[in-house]
Amino acid sequence: MVRLAFPLGAKACDLRTIDAMAGTGDSITGYLTADHEHLAELLARAEGRPLDLEAYGEFRRRLLRHIAMEEKILLPAAARARGEPLPVAARLRADHGALAALLVPSPTHAIVNAIRTILAGHNLLEESHDGVYASVERLAGSEASALLAQLRAAPAVPVSPYNDGPRTIPAAQRALTRAGYDPALIDPPAATEPAAAAPPPRADSRSRRAD
Repeated sequence: MVRLAFPLGAKACDLRTIDAMAGTGDSITGYLTADHEHLAELLARAEGRPLDLEAYGEFRRRLLRHIAMEEKILLPAAARARGEPLPVAARLRADHGALAALLVPSPTHAIVNAIRTILAGHNLLEESHDGVYASVERLAGSEASALLAQLRAAPAVPVSPYNDGPRTIPAAQRALTRAGYDPALIDPPAATEPAAAAPPPRADSRSRRAD
C-alpha cells in the first residue's frame, strides 16, 4: 500500500473546504466520479504557462485525499466483501504510488503531463460501467450508503512542502517504472536537451605571425 503520511510539521488542508467542493453524488460512483471531475478542472487550471501554483496546490491536496479514500476505505471494503482483493487492486495501488511520488517535487509541465497520463487510464478503470466503483457498490449491497458516508467523512491528508532533493526525481521514476509507465516522462530538462556547443578557442596573439 502506498504510504500517504507526510513528515511532522506538514500543514493539513481545511477539510471543510474540501467537503464544500466535493461531489454531491448520492452514490459511491457519483461521489468519486465528481471528485475526479473537480481534480481534472484543477489540473487544467494549473497547467498554464507559467504553472498556476495555487491551483496545483489545491489539486495536490485533493488528489492525496482521493487516493487515501480509495486505499483506506474503498479497496479494503471490496476485499472484505469478496474475501480477497479486487483483481485490479494491485494496478490501482501501483498507480497511486506513482501519483503520490509525482506530488513530492515542485511541479513542472513534465510532471503535470505524467500525472495526466496516469489518470487517463486510472480513472477509466474506476468509472466504467463494470469498473471499480460499480463493482464496490454491487459488493457492498445494503452497506453502500454507510460506505459512502465513510468516504464523505474522510479527513484531509497532511501535505508537506515540496521536496526537490537529488533523490526525489529518481524515486518518482522508479515508482513510474513499477506502475508500468516510462520513467522518461519526467526526465530533467538537462537530460533531454542537447548540450550547448563549446565556444571556439581564442587565438593567442603571441602566436600570430607579424606581417
